[in-house]
Amino acid sequence: MFYFLSKAIDFLAMPTSIILMLLFYGYVVRSEKTRKRVIGCIFILLLLFSNLPLVMWSFNQWEPQAVNLGDIKAQYDVGILLSGGLINSQQRDEDHVSLGRSGDRVLQTYLLYHTGKIKKILITGTSANELVAMKKGETRRAAELLVSWGVPAHDIIFEEKARNTRENAVFSAKILKQKFPSGKYILITSAFHMRRSAGCFEKAGIQTTIFPADFYGGYNRMSFRDAIIPDPDAIAYFSVLWHEWIGYVVYKMVGYC
Repeated sequence: MFYFLSKAIDFLAMPTSIILMLLFYGYVVRSEKTRKRVIGCIFILLLLFSNLPLVMWSFNQWEPQAVNLGDIKAQYDVGILLSGGLINSQQRDEDHVSLGRSGDRVLQTYLLYHTGKIKKILITGTSANELVAMKKGETRRAAELLVSWGVPAHDIIFEEKARNTRENAVFSAKILKQKFPSGKYILITSAFHMRRSAGCFEKAGIQTTIFPADFYGGYNRMSFRDAIIPDPDAIAYFSVLWHEWIGYVVYKMVGYC
């Protein structure tokens, strides 16, 4: 029930959904005064959502700082890689792997392994049932890429049932407690998603060191032009962050993180 309810909240609370609902309300409302207020509200929201410096600043406040490989002194038994956007598959019988929007997670996991920071890799997350049955789900395709880069297949562990972050943590915890009961773990996921992910694993009884990847925030200087000209990309970026904020609040409310 929680899974389907969370998806419904995602849809209703997204910035574009809010604007569409306001537009519909403004269209059907009879009061001219109320209609003007609705239009003004839409105008302000669009200005905020499309303001790239403001959106980048928000990401910079939310995302944890990047971690240099050289600053990691310990060796971890398992690097936990959360799936979701790792692979961009166009067809089931393709003979090569294409990285998705969050593919940087795969690269950072490889670098952690290659530099000896982690001994094993646990990839967690499900795909469509038929793909999982064929062993062509996202976790398997990501593993395929890691193996092609030189990671031995026997050092990769799979968890292929989790549909969301809560289940990533709960299902992975069972594997980790069974196979590495006193192990040290490092968590690899997108920087914007790290707070919720680390909180879920902590609630599941797994203490992790975080290694954020796939940063959205930027530290380049923004010009005055960036601040006054609406940027359509900013709306897409903000939708990602807003979605995460909603998810974090809901998870906090139900005690998942």
